[in-house]
Amino acid sequence: MSFSLSDTPYRIDTPAAKRAMYDDLRVQLSGLVHGEHDWIANTANASALVFNSVPGLNWAGFYFMQGAEELVLGPFQGKPACIRIKKGRGVCGTTVERRATIVVDDVHAFPGHIACDAASRSELVVPVFDQDGAVIGVFDLDSPLPGRFDAVDAEGIEALVRLLEQTRR
Repeated sequence: MSFSLSDTPYRIDTPAAKRAMYDDLRVQLSGLVHGEHDWIANTANASALVFNSVPGLNWAGFYFMQGAEELVLGPFQGKPACIRIKKGRGVCGTTVERRATIVVDDVHAFPGHIACDAASRSELVVPVFDQDGAVIGVFDLDSPLPGRFDAVDAEGIEALVRLLEQTRR
């Protein structure tokens, strides 16, 4: 797999450049979801926006809770993915259990990592909450680059997820 950070319109070489990218993505996502309350449509557009704009990704998508113990694949961009993930398993299931964003520099060092794509080396997973504060899913980003994600990425993606949460009825 060949990848160049120049494949996307944004630079990520400084924290300021990353913050500017996420500010721009928040404006774009706000426009995409304005007046739209269909959750699948909004999360599909969010996946596409992030996947096609954020440098260094090989997967971006959602998993939604089905019952209390299992995540099921939702809208995404990238290669086909694992369909079901148990709560507490892998980075996504652990995010649900902890109710907090997880940044993983090396997925091979994460206990119980689920390798849907062997090319993935790092991961960022953000929980998605309903109006009552219950976890209803996760937004998962994978990268073939080790250490691709940091606190600025986590903060930027969390802001996009919080915007999406406001569109869910």
